Amino acid sequence: MRILFIGDIIGRPGRDVVVHELPRLKAQLKPDFIIANGENAAGGFGLTRGVADELFGAGVDCLTTGNHWADQREILGFIDDEDRILRPRNYPTGVPGKGAGFYETRSGQHVLVVNLMGRVFMDALDDPFAAAEHELGACPLGEGADAVVIDMHAEASSEKMAMGHFCDGRASLVIGTHTHIPTADAQVLPGGTAYLTDAGGCCDYDSVIGMDKYEPVQRFIRKMHGGRFSPAMGPATLCGAFVETGANGLATRIDMIRVGGRLQQALPDL
Repeated sequence: MRILFIGDIIGRPGRDVVVHELPRLKAQLKPDFIIANGENAAGGFGLTRGVADELFGAGVDCLTTGNHWADQREILGFIDDEDRILRPRNYPTGVPGKGAGFYETRSGQHVLVVNLMGRVFMDALDDPFAAAEHELGACPLGEGADAVVIDMHAEASSEKMAMGHFCDGRASLVIGTHTHIPTADAQVLPGGTAYLTDAGGCCDYDSVIGMDKYEPVQRFIRKMHGGRFSPAMGPATLCGAFVETGANGLATRIDMIRVGGRLQQALPDL
């Protein structure tokens, strides 16, 4: 199976680069399933119905999120009825939405997607490792699902790496989101799970993690809030990863993707 994962989409520039570049990526990579993190897609904070539909229309099959998933309050009115949008699985019981989804690909295979959120330097949610264990046990790779993808939305690289090793041999891909900077450690772990600490953001990189740089810089200098953050509006880079799996659902390769904008470009050579 071929899986394309797209990192955090930040505001209009992020959406524009995804809509523009995704047809070329689909033609070249021929992915069976496309996942994108959309928690920053609406004005840099949260996700609306219209924005979600724009991304689904572009070819995204599933949207994961993170700590900003409910910043646009309208999502509370539709997330229970939209199976293609996930919020972190380790939120307390009773929170709207769900944290894992089971999907059929265009070729008839099945993918389990699990959205988790870390706890280091972030909100004190339920244990993400226990949540991962529950989902992996309920739908084992190679038995219940042909592929398993885990989006680990976390601040600390150590927590993301720990999740990768915790799931090694039981997931096709464990990929980090949230910090908006692509890391250089794409690898297949010893047990066969593809891993990347952070997929990076789909955003203008003449910025501070995708946001217009003036306000973040001023906050560091003055230790005061002078205004709200807003997405940087220059040309964006689409960042993500491409994974191929074998018959057992474990990864045979993982490649970084960077297209558009100011970052050095990277595409798999198939």
